[in-house]
Amino acid sequence: MQELETTAPLDGLRVLDFSIMLAGPYCARLLADVGADVIKIEPPEGDDMRLRTPLREGHSAYFGQLNAGKRSLALDLKSREAIKLVHLLVEQADIVVENFRPGVMDRLGLGYEALRAINPRLIYCSISGYGQSGPAAERAAYAMIVHAESGFDRTLMRYAGDSNRPAAGAVFVADILGGIFGYSAIQTALVQRARTGQGQRIDVALMDCMLNLLVYELQEAQFPIQSPRPTYGPLRAQDGDILIAPITARNFTALCEVTGQVELANDPRFVTVPSRGANWSAMMHVIEKWTERHPVSECIAALDRAGVPCARYRDPGAALTDPHLLQRGAFSKIADAAGEFVGVNAPWKMSGAQTAMQREVPALGAHRDEILSRLLGLSPDAVGELVDAGAFGKPRRANP
Repeated sequence: MQELETTAPLDGLRVLDFSIMLAGPYCARLLADVGADVIKIEPPEGDDMRLRTPLREGHSAYFGQLNAGKRSLALDLKSREAIKLVHLLVEQADIVVENFRPGVMDRLGLGYEALRAINPRLIYCSISGYGQSGPAAERAAYAMIVHAESGFDRTLMRYAGDSNRPAAGAVFVADILGGIFGYSAIQTALVQRARTGQGQRIDVALMDCMLNLLVYELQEAQFPIQSPRPTYGPLRAQDGDILIAPITARNFTALCEVTGQVELANDPRFVTVPSRGANWSAMMHVIEKWTERHPVSECIAALDRAGVPCARYRDPGAALTDPHLLQRGAFSKIADAAGEFVGVNAPWKMSGAQTAMQREVPALGAHRDEILSRLLGLSPDAVGELVDAGAFGKPRRANP
């Protein structure tokens, strides 16, 4: 079978990325991964994420993971001259990504209606905590705020079963979901624009993203279930913990065979899929009598041979040397001024498209002259006048 030639699907499309922190930058980086020219418009002091650990020689690998493949233009958006530059860039842009609180971009003269008047084909994606409309729209919201209010944190507490208060956390699920949903909505808008010639506004709310994650729980809230839901947690082995998930009838039969537990196979509580679900904790307790007699590696090997879903518990760093992930190309080498490091690619492969992360992490404002001269045709003298006027931050000398 002849292999398809891979291309960069969004080559030729230009993105103005006004976002900071996590959700918006991740969305825009996914666009850069598939070939879009993403111009990251930062404040003169830079995106706060440039200062977040882990740092190497003052350069953040966290920032690099979220912004590789972009070009950086530092602008003071309180400057009229900077706003004029943005309006010129909008004329040539296809997509805008921003994640300020609702109303901020409007007050800057960069709201959707203002930019649509300049470029009716513009696709304008706003990512915020609670969306662009509604009573809560202007509330401050980071990922952990909507984790709490969406019910996500209390759901995890309930499933853990050993606490009456939600646990602290630092994995910002809502932000990553917001970036992915923003990216997918942009792709849909691009298809529609190809048919109609018109752009549109996209409104992504982190709260809505979290509600979409609670697929079962929101239905259960409407139609309460009396029996407990199976939860998947660690079983003790001789030298660590293991997760086993015998969900289907075939999984369970194979598990009975591999463990040789008559108690498991003959117990009436475990005969059917519904009865196993209703007695899941008791079943796991029986299975643990087998796992605790063997090392984790032996358990995994035996269960894999039998086709029983299982996993060892690992720290995140273990993924960086996992042969399967390396063979799949889950990672890319990216680099900033402090050197090369590993970035995580988007979780999809396409037979006819290049989707890996781009290598270079942009230094703050590094592409200013390139963008202004090549895209806008400004001369060095014109750029110098903008510098003096404060378009890129504090002027180098006072205006007369």
